[in-house]
Amino acid sequence: MEKSNNRLQELDSAPLGKLLWKYSLPAVVGIVVMSIYNIIDRIFIGQGVGPDAIAGLAITFPVMNVSAAFGVLIGAGASARTSILLGMQAKDKAEQVLGNSIVMTLVFGTIYIALFGMFMDPVLRLFGASDTSLPYAHDFMLFILPGLIFNNITFSFNNVMRASGYPTKAMFTMFIGAGLNVILAPIFIFVLKLGIKGAAIATDISMGVSMLFVLAHFFNKHTEIHFKSGIYKLRKDILMPIFAIGAAPCIVNSAGCVINAVINNTVYKYGGDTSVAAIGIFTAVTGLVITFVVGVGMGMQPIVGFNYGAKRFDRLMRTFWIAAGVCTVVTTMGCLACQFFPEAISRLFTNDATLIAASSKTLRLATAMFWVAGFQMITTNFFQSVGEAGKSIFMSLTRQVLFIIPFLLILPHFWHIDGVWLAFPFADACSITAAILLMAWEVKKIKKIQQRG
Repeated sequence: MEKSNNRLQELDSAPLGKLLWKYSLPAVVGIVVMSIYNIIDRIFIGQGVGPDAIAGLAITFPVMNVSAAFGVLIGAGASARTSILLGMQAKDKAEQVLGNSIVMTLVFGTIYIALFGMFMDPVLRLFGASDTSLPYAHDFMLFILPGLIFNNITFSFNNVMRASGYPTKAMFTMFIGAGLNVILAPIFIFVLKLGIKGAAIATDISMGVSMLFVLAHFFNKHTEIHFKSGIYKLRKDILMPIFAIGAAPCIVNSAGCVINAVINNTVYKYGGDTSVAAIGIFTAVTGLVITFVVGVGMGMQPIVGFNYGAKRFDRLMRTFWIAAGVCTVVTTMGCLACQFFPEAISRLFTNDATLIAASSKTLRLATAMFWVAGFQMITTNFFQSVGEAGKSIFMSLTRQVLFIIPFLLILPHFWHIDGVWLAFPFADACSITAAILLMAWEVKKIKKIQQRG
């Protein structure tokens, strides 16, 4: 137990740069590996099945976002509450969070898998599937659906694992799934000739193995918090803070579903299946960069949450500024890569000259202001980590709903397909302004609390 206590003591007293590195590096490595294997999946599908399959895969993103939304509603809220409660020395209550969270993850998973299974084709049509892309989207979703609950358990409780002091072990969880999928995907796609269905089956198997690894950790009685009797009865006082904190990332993913539907339908209207495939490539590339930011945010969350619970506001703010600086550098590098090497990036996904040209233009236009995304995202994560649900929800809505949807509806009337791509930098410019203003207000508030003693 002494070793477990040491894990928590370092959150309270270890040098912040070193501590953020210790927690962020495993998170960044793990989630980047996961993102890379998703990209590899798309490369395998694009090269082995064709550009229409990439378009079909792009259509499934909104459905995947809805699944992820339920996962982060529980996982993000549970990890933040775990950090805060451990900072308050309330271990028993942290274990209640663990038990209630696994029950709700299973309940939500059963519901959305059943609903998507019953209304699959109408939902895919709603999200922009054409007669060409629908068969690919249908085949992928049919086989990926059972594995979505594996993914939610893996990702959500991997965050709780990190929040309770096991960042390196959390990283290995990601390695297990990613490594297995990289091996299985080409076998199912090329050797067994299962095409896009093979990619889904490989992902299901990989996530199932990762899930077992995560669950084994929490069944181990020697871990800081673990499964035990008496923690599974659903309690309002446990669930409501989880839902409040998890609401912000849930909204981000749900909004991503709405936005993807708007984008896919608008893109298809102005550019057809080729442009839908181009947005799939854009999403994959920017998603890889964003995973770095998400990983740093994951590393920041236990430190910020614990020190917020312990009322160590100096460590709280220093951690935020270090994380914000790192994330801004990362998104700036991603922006520059898309501006100067879009053709080379596009060729990784396809040999089709028309799609290469379309996706290259997409990357250049849509990432023009991408360099500011790091600060905006880490600010959202900061408010989530300290339990400021309202501010976190507002920051989540700025880029994903309040700004980008109006631009998506207005700009294409003036610039057609280019207007879709330009909606992204316009939204980025507006959201960074909101982030700076809200964070300045938060800094003032914290300074006043410190002055009062």
